[in-house]
Amino acid sequence: MKPVKMPQDQREAVLDHIQEYFELERGESIGRLAADNMLEFFMGELGPAVYNQALSDCRTLAVQRMQGLEEDIYALEWKIKRR
Repeated sequence: MKPVKMPQDQREAVLDHIQEYFELERGESIGRLAADNMLEFFMGELGPAVYNQALSDCRTLAVQRMQGLEEDIYALEWKIKRR
């Protein structure tokens, strides 16, 4: 899987949140490089699992919509056969 590219403004916001988290929750101050390294680590560790779950959710939704479409088509066929 190729690495996820985040728009720079989104990446900066995430880095801000990581630094804020460490300050508020742990009482520690971490620099931008440490926050960036942490983001890269978690993106590498969690990214594939989150991506695969998103694909699974999309697949489920697509199957549900296709079943609904198939039911609509059968209903149209039934109407034509009854005429």
